[in-house]
Amino acid sequence: MQHSQDSQSVLTQAQDVLLKTYARYPFVIERGEGVFLYDTDNNAYLDFGAGIAVSGLGYQHKDFNEAIQQQIGKVLHTSNLYYNIPSITAAQKLCRASGMAKIFWTNSGTEANEGAIKVAKKYAFLRDKHHKHNIIAFKNGFHGRSLGALSITGNTAYQEPFKPLLDGIRFADFNEIASVERNIDSQTCAIFLETIQGEGGITPAKKDFLTKIRKICDENDILLILDEIQCGMGRTGKMFAWQHYDILPDIFSTAKALGCGLPVGAFGVSEHVANSSLGVGDHGTTYGGNPLVCAGVNAVFDIFERENILANVESSAKHLICVLDSLVEEYTIFTKRQGLGLLQGMWITDKQECKNTEIISQALKNGLIILPAGENSLRFAPPLIIQKEHIDKMIDKLRQTLRELGLN
Repeated sequence: MQHSQDSQSVLTQAQDVLLKTYARYPFVIERGEGVFLYDTDNNAYLDFGAGIAVSGLGYQHKDFNEAIQQQIGKVLHTSNLYYNIPSITAAQKLCRASGMAKIFWTNSGTEANEGAIKVAKKYAFLRDKHHKHNIIAFKNGFHGRSLGALSITGNTAYQEPFKPLLDGIRFADFNEIASVERNIDSQTCAIFLETIQGEGGITPAKKDFLTKIRKICDENDILLILDEIQCGMGRTGKMFAWQHYDILPDIFSTAKALGCGLPVGAFGVSEHVANSSLGVGDHGTTYGGNPLVCAGVNAVFDIFERENILANVESSAKHLICVLDSLVEEYTIFTKRQGLGLLQGMWITDKQECKNTEIISQALKNGLIILPAGENSLRFAPPLIIQKEHIDKMIDKLRQTLRELGLN
């Protein structure tokens, strides 16, 4: 295959024109096929990152591509001064999948979380007629990098240069209900958490913990907001991770695999919250609910159902969990595996001088893409179409990587 530019020339150009806010790895992705990515030098990479859990259908899915192409032939943008059919049908499907009553379309997960914060604030203001409310978030949580989302992100390293942030944010310890109870008072309007902490090492909420939070919220008219931007849309074997816990949030946020590569997010609310929070003029976006991206969302839901993606996640996840657990037993570098479905984390012992970034960099040289999850974890979030054969190939490449780094 002929390429107009090799990776090094592209990297040189990038250094000249792109703001250096990302610690990018030095290779240039040009195309994808199935669960493999290819760089500008035609090197193949087995993808266990999926663009940070975005590309649920892998790459070049025929039906997904056709749905987008068909919409391109109709209209790309209308603004929210008018209705468009793809946004309505996609909202219907998202409501059915989530159990929520109303949907607001955004362009990203961060924007969905910003909207969720505004919903909670407006709900509490209408109820109490004052602004002195607080929100409980969690240490090691991650909700985005805009100022509102950053305010509820429990990592001071992300926050410090951008203070002052939103007032009234209290941070509790994840999976410790006593810590939540200590932070609640009569002005608490919302509890905001990831059902599975991503940057916090792929740490799922314990069932008893989340059940008790739901009970506390019900008893005190506090809104439960679940961030399912990464762990939602089928990644755990259910459409949303909270469905493993037999609860419903009052508000949720989603993105990533919602569009399988298209820039789209959403937040959804219950009927009660919809009737008691945002009204005309309270929130908006130019591109949210764009007919192009919503055509893609519609295709995602249709393909999930037609190809029984959730069943594939369940069966593939069992094999992934089995082989990762075997690595934990075999290698002293790993202390534990944790996660749900096809969102798994491997923790690296603090006694090990080798960092996750070194493993990830060496894995790239061996044609394997895996991700960090915080400073001491590896994240495995492959496309949801992944098969047993790909998992076995991933393990072979990871073993090779560990061997080359002299790790045991």
